[in-house]
Amino acid sequence: MENLTNIFSALSDPIRLRILALIAKETELCVCELVGALQLPQPKISRHCKVLSEANLLVSRREAQWVLYSQADDMPDWSRQALEAAVEGIKQDAQYAEDCARLSKVERPPVRCDGMEKQAC
Repeated sequence: MENLTNIFSALSDPIRLRILALIAKETELCVCELVGALQLPQPKISRHCKVLSEANLLVSRREAQWVLYSQADDMPDWSRQALEAAVEGIKQDAQYAEDCARLSKVERPPVRCDGMEKQAC
């Protein structure tokens, strides 16, 4: 029951939903990219990513000075379905389009994986 409440608690925050939607779109993002896209301070983004990681929705990896986040591969089916539904819902919001537009202008770190190379990371 604790895992269930952690996941739905993590999904209840608009900033965390915005983070999840951008990561779902891009496969993997670093904190610096999220800061640029969401226009929020780095400590706030990191705190929200930690909550999402503790709920087993995201995983992180460190590469030099960057911390990169991607969706967890090992979440249960019901959890993945809840995450996908939440992401689909946020995509309908005008804020998502604004976040994507800002993300397209953010300088990307050289260590970022694309979808084809993720297994090698």
